[in-house]
Amino acid sequence: MAELDRIPPSTMTYVIATAIIAGISGYFLGQGSSLGLFSSKEKEGWPNSYNVKVHRGSSDEEDETEEDEESEEEEGDGSELANFENNNEEVKLVLVVRTDLGMTKGKIAAQCSHATLACYKYLVANPSSSTILRRWERQGQAKIALQTKSEEEMELLQAQAISLGLCARVIQDAGRTQIASGTRTVLGVLGPKSVVDNVTGHLKLL
Repeated sequence: MAELDRIPPSTMTYVIATAIIAGISGYFLGQGSSLGLFSSKEKEGWPNSYNVKVHRGSSDEEDETEEDEESEEEEGDGSELANFENNNEEVKLVLVVRTDLGMTKGKIAAQCSHATLACYKYLVANPSSSTILRRWERQGQAKIALQTKSEEEMELLQAQAISLGLCARVIQDAGRTQIASGTRTVLGVLGPKSVVDNVTGHLKLL
């Protein structure tokens, strides 16, 4: 304490002021560096300079793979479709997924998306069923995922749906990731609730 008392007040004020200025300057320099303000090269990747790497086998990497995948849908002329003009029930889309293929969650999501779009495109291309499509759109586009354990059962369900005038589209995988090309993965069935339930009502939820 005696040594500190010998320091002139003006010198002590200078030392304290210098320490405060250095602390403030260091803080702002650190913040600017973390935001990349002092880098001449713009950092790539995530914002705020986070360098996040996706590990191999992670769900994010798997989902990106599925997005690049193409699947095929079966052809048809729409002559089997009924207009259901006298049916005022809720319209829903049922997605019947084959569980015997061992598809991952990302794969199932991709295939269900393909089936949903296939049903929509098929109904758009066939104006005779536009009433059903408009009602489905207005009612919130209800979608339910169910499961089947074999291709044979899926084919039977599709045949039953078609015989009742429902939109029934099966997706065939392109074979670029997990399963063989041409494998039937998901059946989409769209129509009035009670009619669809006649075909898929006995199936379990996915």
